[in-house]
Amino acid sequence: MVKMNSIEKRANLFSVLADPTRLKLLGMLAQQQEPHALCVNALGYKLGITQSAVSQHLKVLKSAGLVKGERRGYRMHYFIDEKALDQAQQLISGALPIIKVKAERKAENEAE
Repeated sequence: MVKMNSIEKRANLFSVLADPTRLKLLGMLAQQQEPHALCVNALGYKLGITQSAVSQHLKVLKSAGLVKGERRGYRMHYFIDEKALDQAQQLISGALPIIKVKAERKAENEAE
């Protein structure tokens, strides 16, 4: 049986990833090289959204542990937290058997 804590973690992760802008942010951060991290200004410019919108999305991603920031001079530069991303992928993969079982049951019921 799957622990509720694990289900709650998955639900929270899916909620965080449900926003297209946050997925775009993660994609951009995943593509950058270590010395060339992007700050809020650059991320906002590339996404075509305000700095405050970027900050709000980064706050959600940071609270989920997917993104970390590093102060460089006056600005914060953001990175993917590789370890947290690996854990998130495991949580998502762990949810797939639940979805697969439900799909199989539905197919069986429709066949009857």
